[in-house]
Amino acid sequence: MGIDLGTSSTLVYVKDKGIVINEPSLTVLNTRTDQIVAVGEEAQKMLGKTPEHLVITRPIEDGVISDFEVTEKMLRYFIEKVHRESWTLVPRPRVVVSIPMDVTEVERKAAEDATIAAGAREVHLIESPMAAAIGARLPIQEPTGHFIVDIGGGTVEIAVVSLGGIVTRRTIRSAGGEMTASVIQYIRENFNLLVGEKTAEQVKIKIGSVIPLREPMEMRVQGRDLFSGLPKELALTDAHVRDAIEKQVRQIINHIKQTIELSPPELVADIYRSGILLTGGGSLLRGLDKRIYNETQIPVALSDDPITAVVRGTGIVLEDIDLLADVLLPPAQDFFLRR
Repeated sequence: MGIDLGTSSTLVYVKDKGIVINEPSLTVLNTRTDQIVAVGEEAQKMLGKTPEHLVITRPIEDGVISDFEVTEKMLRYFIEKVHRESWTLVPRPRVVVSIPMDVTEVERKAAEDATIAAGAREVHLIESPMAAAIGARLPIQEPTGHFIVDIGGGTVEIAVVSLGGIVTRRTIRSAGGEMTASVIQYIRENFNLLVGEKTAEQVKIKIGSVIPLREPMEMRVQGRDLFSGLPKELALTDAHVRDAIEKQVRQIINHIKQTIELSPPELVADIYRSGILLTGGGSLLRGLDKRIYNETQIPVALSDDPITAVVRGTGIVLEDIDLLADVLLPPAQDFFLRR
């Protein structure tokens, strides 16, 4: 079983079956009973609509586990859901989990322990950009540089991959979730309208862009007027969203440039020929590939189905774990034993 444990969504790949789960990384906790009452899609339906005793939490923040117990319960739910729908699976699967590049040993250990506690018999960790490169079918083990930009909900990970390893890397702990927050703030400051996270996410997806569009787009949103306290409707355009998320887009482009500057010259030459590959849900922003090309003059391509690139990579590793063992991270507990 391969798992892309993301800030926004968790995807699960099962050997010989493909991707079987793609659900939000959300849980609903009943504070009266201290029980998880909803996970994934069911939890998302409750977003912004819960009474006081039901609390919606994101147990994964910036790509790493922020709440161990809730993460364990969420993973257990997803693993058991796979078992219910695919009864032929072994009860305790071997699992490959993708994690961000710049996590600490403690954070790696937390990911391993949570997965074991959730029902796995064996856990292997792989860095998300490496998994994305494998999922995109790049020849990562050849002596050629490949430039990956994985834009997720909690992190943007930029990596130059060659000979089965990451040569140059940068991580931005500000990604799709931060863009959504910027949309909420922009609407509040410019239109005195308070909208929820779910609405802002829909705005970003449906009309978000990073370059002017040939045909402007518009979307009507509803929220609470900050002056009257009453419901109010507003027409937003793609230009409004562009202004709202410009800070995050500029940050991504600057970090791409800095990663190129830090890369060995021979690999930069490879990157100039092979281009930049975009993966992750954030890469679907309209015009992002063109914007990056305009500012770097390096060809930019969008991965096929960028949202699933990482989990597909974990699945490929799972199918041939002996051949691709070199791309996996060493177990975190080995670090503690050495200490």
